[in-house]
Amino acid sequence: MKKDIEIPITKDVYVAAIHEWNEDFLAKDWNTYIINNRASQIDMVLIVSKGYDGERKTSLMRHAIGVVGAKSYQKIELIQEEVLELNNEFFVTYYADNKIYEKRFLFKKNQVNTTNLIEIPLLEKQGVLAK
Repeated sequence: MKKDIEIPITKDVYVAAIHEWNEDFLAKDWNTYIINNRASQIDMVLIVSKGYDGERKTSLMRHAIGVVGAKSYQKIELIQEEVLELNNEFFVTYYADNKIYEKRFLFKKNQVNTTNLIEIPLLEKQGVLAK
């Protein structure tokens, strides 16, 4: 029965875009990270990302992160400036507490910019959190 199906709620896991210096290109880039602020690790982390708006869309990117330790983070990908003009969605799936969790994180069009920077926990860097 439907009432017997438990859908676990994702807590203390985030996706953030960090504006950071790139030594190779001597410029600031936007990199996305998955942040695990839980007291335990998350396993089998899979992330599917895409950018879209009414008529434009990017290719699907699939990332197998594996394990993200407790109170830690892992880099997902670089986001090019042109893609920030689109909605950027990150569909995160992971295994923890003997359950499978999933959540869609979204950066809305033009949300990722220097005027929206906040201090990101654990990374101790300036960035933007996805909703």
